[in-house]
Amino acid sequence: MSVYFLRRLLLMVPTLLGATLVVFLITRITPGGPLEAAIQAASKRPGEGAMKDAGASLSEEQKEQLAAYYGFDRPFLPAYLAWLGLLPKEVDKQFVKWADKEAADKTQPITLRELLPQEQWTPNNAYLEIQAELTLQGELRNPPGASQDLSAWSTRAEPEKRRVQVFRQRHDGLLQGNLGVSTRYNEPVWGMIVERMPISLFYGIFSFLVTYLVCIPLGVLKAIRHRRAVDNLSSVLIFVGYAIPGFVLASVLVVYPAGRWGWFPMGGFVGEQFGQLGLVGKIGDLLHHAALPMICHLVGSFAFLTLMVKNNLMDNLAADFVRTAVAKGSTFGRAVFYHALRNSLIPVATTLGHVLSVFVAGSMLVEMIFEINGFGLLHYYSVVDRDYPLVMGILVIEVVLLMLGNLLSDFFVAAVDPRVRFD
Repeated sequence: MSVYFLRRLLLMVPTLLGATLVVFLITRITPGGPLEAAIQAASKRPGEGAMKDAGASLSEEQKEQLAAYYGFDRPFLPAYLAWLGLLPKEVDKQFVKWADKEAADKTQPITLRELLPQEQWTPNNAYLEIQAELTLQGELRNPPGASQDLSAWSTRAEPEKRRVQVFRQRHDGLLQGNLGVSTRYNEPVWGMIVERMPISLFYGIFSFLVTYLVCIPLGVLKAIRHRRAVDNLSSVLIFVGYAIPGFVLASVLVVYPAGRWGWFPMGGFVGEQFGQLGLVGKIGDLLHHAALPMICHLVGSFAFLTLMVKNNLMDNLAADFVRTAVAKGSTFGRAVFYHALRNSLIPVATTLGHVLSVFVAGSMLVEMIFEINGFGLLHYYSVVDRDYPLVMGILVIEVVLLMLGNLLSDFFVAAVDPRVRFD
């Protein structure tokens, strides 16, 4: 069985690469990205709306500088490999005009330090000569050495069209633990995700515990009292809750219990005076704010787990081993809880692996209605703002947790069911 899990772990690598490769390609071909938004913003004049020809007031060099800033100056595959960390990124890129024509006309090899004016050269060796790329009329060339004989091409273009592209090479991608910097907020992506994780953990763990602590006993009760009043009434309630979308219920709750009746706060994760409260006051304030959003998170998750427990328990109650246990003198309660229920909970183990999703739990619409700055709202705004580094970072976290959750579910199934062996 260890070979199976090792194989599954190894398969996570191509799965992650495939998912990120597809999404990275979509970010490259989707219009309206950060580069287009920056060009459009730079093309606006005070008091005017968006220009008909966005970017018309920017020179080609300015557009290239914006493309370099947002990482759109490289082809798709090299850019993706740089995001992974397999290729070095070209950071702190600058386009420096050819300043010294006399130096360019020299026949002797010239170093980059001789070409750049003093005010454009960083003396603390932030830009290394071997990492300076010479460009002629927009054509990128391989990085030259510390000294380059420029006499061969110094006369191929006008001096004002010659320039030097200076950058630093650094392996700083996913393999190095860097998810990038948000183009919208100019903050590290990993820091933004970690900042929202406490909110996701609170709602995720609370929803997980309440769901399993309520649905498993309710499913057992419904199976024992099948087609009786308690079964029929609970079925109506859970199916009504399953049919109501969470954002619709959130809209109703924020208007009536919170807005008109004033029983609960209308939004926020905690109150404004949360930091000044004691421990008991903080717990009460947190639960007071979380009551309505938690109802919206839980209302649609009861039906699936409850009916799974009920249907599996009813199948096992009709099995021969239960009838045999009763015939041998076992009480009905013992036959249910010591024989049938244990086998009925095996399918439930297939869902236990999804407990890892609590790290990124969140509902975009519910968080938007209740003004909760959680993970779901962060994901929504990352797509709306075309914040591609943030989109890719969230994708990596979600895909890894999903694959680990599926692997953990297989482990739970093998642990509770001796008939299952992954050979």
